Amino acid sequence: MALTLEEAAKLSNDMLMQGVVETIVKDSPVLQQLPFIEIVGNGLTYNQEKTLPSIDFYDVGDTWAESTPTFEQITANLKIMGGDADVDNFLKSTRSNVQDLEAAVIELKAKALRDKFEEAYIYGDSGTNAKQFDGLRTLIDTESAGDQVIAMSATGAALTLNKLDELIDAVKGGKPDMLLMSRRSRRKINALVRAAGGVMAETDRDKWGNFVQLWDGVPIGTNDWILDTHTVASSLETGTTGGTCSTIYAMQLGEGALCGLTSPGHLQAEPVGPLEDKDASRTRVKWYVSLALFSSIKAAALIGVKD
Repeated sequence: MALTLEEAAKLSNDMLMQGVVETIVKDSPVLQQLPFIEIVGNGLTYNQEKTLPSIDFYDVGDTWAESTPTFEQITANLKIMGGDADVDNFLKSTRSNVQDLEAAVIELKAKALRDKFEEAYIYGDSGTNAKQFDGLRTLIDTESAGDQVIAMSATGAALTLNKLDELIDAVKGGKPDMLLMSRRSRRKINALVRAAGGVMAETDRDKWGNFVQLWDGVPIGTNDWILDTHTVASSLETGTTGGTCSTIYAMQLGEGALCGLTSPGHLQAEPVGPLEDKDASRTRVKWYVSLALFSSIKAAALIGVKD
């Protein structure tokens, strides 16, 4: 069973741990919705469907043709994310009368972990950095042609609502659970919706009371790590810097679609204790995590989105 990070935290009585998880998820549209599968071991190997077997009509006495589906075997290995947070014991004893100094330091470390995860969620590439897990850009492979990669034009163009609908339709087996984009792309959608008289635009509130925008019933999330400097040539992404284009992602979340992988225990805030070489205490915030796309048709990318 896949649990979101927030739901997994409910099973823990560690108040420090719950505070770290709430800090991480409350400002992250991805972590608010992305479920995680707990796996035993250091990775998960799964078969991603590539082609279906063929079916035909036959007459009595015809020779039947045999065909089988094809699969691609993919392995997603857990990667280690984290960092140490040291708090000087003197400051902790003398400067925590107004605010818990240790809690404040760990909260900032948790926010840094969230930012690093959201960056890797988009741009993680184990082929470039073996310490990272593969993010959306690699899992969808926006540098190669395919049905899940939609280009605004050969070299990029301004966003249109028709292309946004095409992106949603590229995700098969139901609508996407989220459209993820940069803030510039969201502003462009707002401008297009206002120009069209607000057709198909909706708003809702999440569990924290924040407004959530929707297009055609699909929530719109922003990721501050999605760059607006991608380069596009021949309807393919050729780089992430030096250009004026951005990418919008559509995805279904859950088992059988796009899902996070984690070790039992999920995110951990581990007290290391007093340090030998200085008068301070250390807490280690760590997460053994990865990302898996179980079916390629459950995620798509609209590339070449210009301002």
